[in-house]
Amino acid sequence: MPEGTVLLIDDEEFLRQAIARTLELEGYTVLQAPDAYRGLTLLREHAEEVAVVLSDVKLPDGRGLDLLPRYKALAPLAEVVLMTAYGTIADGVQAMKTGAFDYLTKSDADEQLVVIVERAAEKAQLQRRVADLEKKVGAQYSFESLIGHAPALEQAKKVAQQAAPTDATVLLQGPTGAGKELFAQAIHYASPRRHKPFVALNCSAFPKELLESELFGYRKGAFTGALVDKKGLFEEANGGTLFLDEVGELESSAQAKLLRAIESQEFTKLGDTRPTRVNVRLLAATNRDLRQQAAEHHFRADLYYRLSVVELAVPPLSARLTDVPILVQHFVQHFGAKLKQKPLQISLEAMQALSSYAWPGNIRELKNVVERAAILTPPGQPLTVDDLPPEIQLLPPRAGQPGSDDPRTLRNAERLHVQRILQESGGNKAEAARVLGIAHTTLYRKIQEYGL
Repeated sequence: MPEGTVLLIDDEEFLRQAIARTLELEGYTVLQAPDAYRGLTLLREHAEEVAVVLSDVKLPDGRGLDLLPRYKALAPLAEVVLMTAYGTIADGVQAMKTGAFDYLTKSDADEQLVVIVERAAEKAQLQRRVADLEKKVGAQYSFESLIGHAPALEQAKKVAQQAAPTDATVLLQGPTGAGKELFAQAIHYASPRRHKPFVALNCSAFPKELLESELFGYRKGAFTGALVDKKGLFEEANGGTLFLDEVGELESSAQAKLLRAIESQEFTKLGDTRPTRVNVRLLAATNRDLRQQAAEHHFRADLYYRLSVVELAVPPLSARLTDVPILVQHFVQHFGAKLKQKPLQISLEAMQALSSYAWPGNIRELKNVVERAAILTPPGQPLTVDDLPPEIQLLPPRAGQPGSDDPRTLRNAERLHVQRILQESGGNKAEAARVLGIAHTTLYRKIQEYGL
């Protein structure tokens, strides 16, 4: 049974009633208007329902061809079919160019009307489903989906939101599991490229000898086993965004080719002699200190500066522990729905323990802990401290606990200093270690020791 509403605009009442009756017998809801003014008024009131506008070309107060852009402006997802008593090829071509779905001569209406309206309604319904899906995807990957309100996270969101509408390359820096890809997706879906592909590649997941062909593709016969042409991810992302995670893993030859692709928006495939042009925005992420890597000649300096037009420090969970309860509740709801069970209840002591842990694995580790708890905790029982992994149960004393809040002790003075430097660096451990003048491993040990 056809779905949707048809808006029928025609000044010939007898014909209009006959067409409306035919369409109603096919299962459509039909709205009728005798002129352009009342047709546009009905369309404005029912824009969300109307799937097809069936309009006469010659109306008492306007021409269908001239009105077509107004129909599309009021109901962008609806399809417009124009009808005329005396159709010409030129008028039909003009109608299609202006955006009409089809052009129908009234003398042929009995034979073609139902088929054309059905096809137009199917296309309109498909467009609505795609639009609804895009809205859901956009909401799923919006900045609102980056859960939390800690200052470090809010600062990162602010930078990302400022960069999103541009085509600037963005280098996301932060530890593994902190949510760099979520930030990249939010940037893409807040950009003008949101309706084009978002393509992600983890550079550490491919052998170095295959990474270049994965990025840029190859021609048939380029090497043994290249039996067909292969598109690279740059081509797959054409018009959209390419996200390179762990970009610091690229070897020197791939770095040189990537630099040229960013600067010129073209590259040459393996086995090809002519360049391929693309229009791609690049986002990159790393858990390394690429500035230091470039200074030590372990990464191309020119590529680093090209990637880091905008640098974005994605904070580790240890720099935003106040967000842990919000994240826990989000994951509790998520896994409750996934496992088709009531959301897990968390005891106050367990929540305090979760909020005090350093989370070296960041949000990914927290998500795994909540999923494990949702699976293993007996139905109807709250999660207690005893149900948590041993490393979370056996925490050192933290500020606010007995014997730990005296700022004069050397331990607390050091803890507060390390905490302040981490906050000032936006959670960037490499930068914090540099400011503190200690090795990365020493900083990680102190973060674990103090539960920062």
